[in-house]
Amino acid sequence: MAEQLSINSLPDLLTVREVAQILRVSPLTIKRWGKRGKLPAIRINSRGDRRYKKDAVLWLLGIAGKTQE
Repeated sequence: MAEQLSINSLPDLLTVREVAQILRVSPLTIKRWGKRGKLPAIRINSRGDRRYKKDAVLWLLGIAGKTQE
């Protein structure tokens, strides 16, 4: 059984796998949403690994208001 993630204990930046687990979709869906602008990714390091802001993920879930930056 997969490990459960608690919203309160989530880091500010989440991996593709973490976001997929929270939203209960596949990691490929998360990457597609990033390309379409539904869930913008932050690229880190030389490999271009994706990270997603916790606030954006919570907004998709309808839990938090989306902040303007």
